[in-house]
Amino acid sequence: MNTIRVSSIFLIRVKSWPPCLFESGCLEKLKLLLSTVESQGVSLDSHEVFSNLIEGYVAAGELDRSILVYDRMKSRGLVPPRSSYCGLLNLLLQRKRFQLASHVAWDMVDMAVNFSDAEKSTLENVIRLLCTDGKIQEARNLVKKFMDLNCQVSNLVLEEFVSGYCEKKDFEDILSFFVEIKCAPSVMAGNRVVHSLCDCYGTERASLFIHELENVGFCPSEITFGILIGWSCLEGKLSKALTYMSTMLSKGLVPHTYSYNALISGVCKEGLWKHAQAIFDEMIDRGAIPDLLTFKVLLAGYCKARQFDEVKRLIYEMVSRGLIQLHLLEDPLSKAFIVLGLNPLAVRLKRDNDVGLSKTEFFDNLGNGLYLDTDLDAFDKRITVILEDSMVPDFNSIIRKECSHNNLKTAQSLVGEMACWGQELSLPIFSELVRQLCSSRSLIKVLTMILEKMTRLANQLDQETLNLVVQAYSNKGLTFKAKIILDEMLHSKLDIKNKTYTSIVLSLCKKGNSRDLLGYWGAFLKNKWCPGLDDFKRILECLCHGQMLREALQLLEMMLSSYPHLRLDICHAFLETISATGFTDVALAFLEELKHCFVLDRISYSHILRGLCNEGKFSVAITILDNMILENLIPCLDVSVSLIPKLCKVDRCDIAVALKDLLLKGQSSNSCAVHGALVCGYSMTAKVQEAGTLFQDMMSKGLNPDTKIYNMLVQGHCQANNLMKVRELLGVAIRNCLTVSISAFRNLVRLMCMEDRLVLALSLKDLMLGQRQYDALIIYNILIFYLVPTGRMSIVNNIIVEMEEKKFVQNEFTYNFLVYGFSQCKDLSSSVHYLSIMISKELKPSNRSLRIVISSLCNIGELQTALDLSREMELRGWTHDSIIQNAIIEGLLSLGKLQEAEKFVGRMMERDLIPDSINYDNLIKLFCQYGRLNKAVDLMDAMLKKCNVPNSTSYDSVIYGFCAHNKLDTAMAFHAEMLNMRLNPSIDTWEVLVHNLCQNGQTAEAELLLLSMVEVGETPSRKMYCCVINRCRIENNLRKASELMQAMQQVGYEPDFETHWSLISNLNNPKDKDSDNRKGFLSRLLSISGFAGKKGFKG
Repeated sequence: MNTIRVSSIFLIRVKSWPPCLFESGCLEKLKLLLSTVESQGVSLDSHEVFSNLIEGYVAAGELDRSILVYDRMKSRGLVPPRSSYCGLLNLLLQRKRFQLASHVAWDMVDMAVNFSDAEKSTLENVIRLLCTDGKIQEARNLVKKFMDLNCQVSNLVLEEFVSGYCEKKDFEDILSFFVEIKCAPSVMAGNRVVHSLCDCYGTERASLFIHELENVGFCPSEITFGILIGWSCLEGKLSKALTYMSTMLSKGLVPHTYSYNALISGVCKEGLWKHAQAIFDEMIDRGAIPDLLTFKVLLAGYCKARQFDEVKRLIYEMVSRGLIQLHLLEDPLSKAFIVLGLNPLAVRLKRDNDVGLSKTEFFDNLGNGLYLDTDLDAFDKRITVILEDSMVPDFNSIIRKECSHNNLKTAQSLVGEMACWGQELSLPIFSELVRQLCSSRSLIKVLTMILEKMTRLANQLDQETLNLVVQAYSNKGLTFKAKIILDEMLHSKLDIKNKTYTSIVLSLCKKGNSRDLLGYWGAFLKNKWCPGLDDFKRILECLCHGQMLREALQLLEMMLSSYPHLRLDICHAFLETISATGFTDVALAFLEELKHCFVLDRISYSHILRGLCNEGKFSVAITILDNMILENLIPCLDVSVSLIPKLCKVDRCDIAVALKDLLLKGQSSNSCAVHGALVCGYSMTAKVQEAGTLFQDMMSKGLNPDTKIYNMLVQGHCQANNLMKVRELLGVAIRNCLTVSISAFRNLVRLMCMEDRLVLALSLKDLMLGQRQYDALIIYNILIFYLVPTGRMSIVNNIIVEMEEKKFVQNEFTYNFLVYGFSQCKDLSSSVHYLSIMISKELKPSNRSLRIVISSLCNIGELQTALDLSREMELRGWTHDSIIQNAIIEGLLSLGKLQEAEKFVGRMMERDLIPDSINYDNLIKLFCQYGRLNKAVDLMDAMLKKCNVPNSTSYDSVIYGFCAHNKLDTAMAFHAEMLNMRLNPSIDTWEVLVHNLCQNGQTAEAELLLLSMVEVGETPSRKMYCCVINRCRIENNLRKASELMQAMQQVGYEPDFETHWSLISNLNNPKDKDSDNRKGFLSRLLSISGFAGKKGFKG
């Protein structure tokens, strides 16, 4: 068979593989697999395989490999799907590979298709980040191509262009850009241009430029005019400001409070303070709400005009509006000076009483001469600054002030308002805002929004701020976002704080992301990261749970070198953690090393003992305990109390008693706990006599056994089946008002039902219900569970009736116990009855209940009832596990209902009612036997989609089936897949493939199959060799036949006489008698066959 034909069929199989096979560890296997096929001279032009590889590498964060596959795909003329483009672009943007992202984006746009919203968003992100990176012309070309496809870009993209051009002061390019894309500037974009023009060239040019913007569709807003008003006032062009105000009002726009503030500042600065009140009144009439800045401007204006009576009036109005507070004895003028940022002690208003040289500057309403006792130049300068600062709002200053007062929500709203006024945050203020948001766990979404929206500033953040961002994201569990920033910091070789490393490690540990943790580990070690002691324990625990022992030891080494004064505490923490997480072998080895450095205390041993007990390594634990006792070391109380019952369980009661005696020396306060532990140990091992003796000893010493001890004694006698003693102990417990535990109740009911003392069991149930310590439903469920196997169904039914009378609604546990119990009693009809009730009440049965009922129904031939239950499961979307599906399909097949069986399994796949652990191996063989090969292949694919590999027998059956149907190409494809799955075909499978290849005249392929069989460690059968040799003989390929015969003999097979004679007969062809080549061959053939050199034989 042609290798290319096999490989093409094999690729069809690869395409059908599920996404889980393209994840992490499987990516390398698939890459190796494809390389192997290509090395055989087969060109793989599989669109699906390459696309899956790209998406797999992107998901794994392996950018370089995904780019290599992408380039390889493009070089072969293949077009990746849009999902691959989006994933690759997003990863490129995260890694800030803008130039490469631009090339990929161009490739994506060249597809000329209708993009989804998500795809448009990805492309827009590329455009925005190109603008941020200063590549505006490149971004502009991409936008033009994008819009040629009838796609509209968002205002966010347009505003990014405007910001980029404004930064370069290329205002004419802004116009040409909007003309080129035939799109009107948004209000925010237009205001950004207007503000920049006012700042760079003044209001005259800005006003002219607005008309040009209007020609391309810009519609000025009240804020646009507000910008012009503010800058005009700042330039001293008050008449222009008033004109802009008039134009705004004529357009029906409502002026902003900032615009009124600017006008009030303007008239006051020009000495026209009398008009300030008129502007203020109009402001009120038009519904604008004056803020603190409005009154501050008015105060400054009146102070400049020395109208202090008006200043006092304003102070009282501010108090009435709740803007400030004025105490009863507080001077309003002093308050005004405080509002204006002046020192009231340094600025005093005085009456001029000097009869000599007059100091009077102005007069009050009564005609008194007044003057300001202060540095007038400094006073007037401060007033002028206030007036000028109020003309054009300085949002950076306002936001800085709000951040300093921790008013982050106000600062957030100001950021949005700032953009409307065409202003941009400065880097220092942006950094301060980000740092403040990092400290607030409740505003993490705001932080993300600001960083994503203001990419230009985000890319300029310093390392201190970036450290805080990574910490904030990590602490909030946003590990993916934290990783993006950390990767950039590592790439830029920025200083990363110890706290930052710790936060990301803890976040990755919580997520169980060991792959990324391993990826960062080298960088962590290189930068000498070391967590604190508390974090060390948490990280160590996560490393151990992730089986990352090497990294755990490296972390220990870092800790010991960084905190030499805490070495013993660190060692204790290490021993405690690794012992608790299943690495007691390592803990023991570490303990041996510690003996050379420290005098070991009982804490070190206790940690290891605790771990050994949890792992069930009692023999090792006992050995350590023996050594401890020899050294007069006693384990910690909690370890000892838990160890004593385990010692009893492994029949080492002598050590348990010795440990008890050691613990009680001088520690009488722990007597009850220690005695109780030994009582529990005796009770658990059915040493009820020893437990009773110890119990009496406790009573004699005045120790009052607690509820746990009584319950353990009860359980011990239950295990010894001593009902009389159990009743005695139960009576003592009841008289002492002790509670019977659920565990003891379970054992009691079991014993009473076993002894057929059902009346006692029912009485005990009433006692438990009377205690009101446990859920009544649990008590009834336990009673039902043990009553059902007794076969006393009338009592069970009475209990069900009692529950209904007491309004105790049976839960799923009740019904599951009934279903299972009746099935164990072979009462399948009752099991089906309660299962049906359960389903009708929308309670989901356990998998065990469904399995046992449906499989039992199929076994007794009640297939229709099983199918009815299956339909109920389908309606509710319940998965059918392997046993259920196998039972139903085998039942259908046994009745010859092949189509029904195929439809059933088809519904299971279509509705995704298949569990992750599905196993169709037996059904695959059955469908192959019935000749339904396509359905058998479907079942194999269903298993693969759940990441379960079918066994070798399944593949053998499918291959044999395709060979039987003369579909050798397909059989060979499955054989190749089988080998790549590391499965071993059976000898019969190899034989049938070789036989069919020879039968089809594909001798070379048959020979290759023999060689591959040897390579995987299998020995071809004698029949296989003979089949290929005979085929070579038929084709007159005697040299190859000779070689195969030699190989056949090397593995211990002897060729038959017929084969020998056939070869010799072919060599006696008269045409070839004189051929030296043939003679050489015959001589060689006879030699390897054992005939050469024999007496009487003439060559």
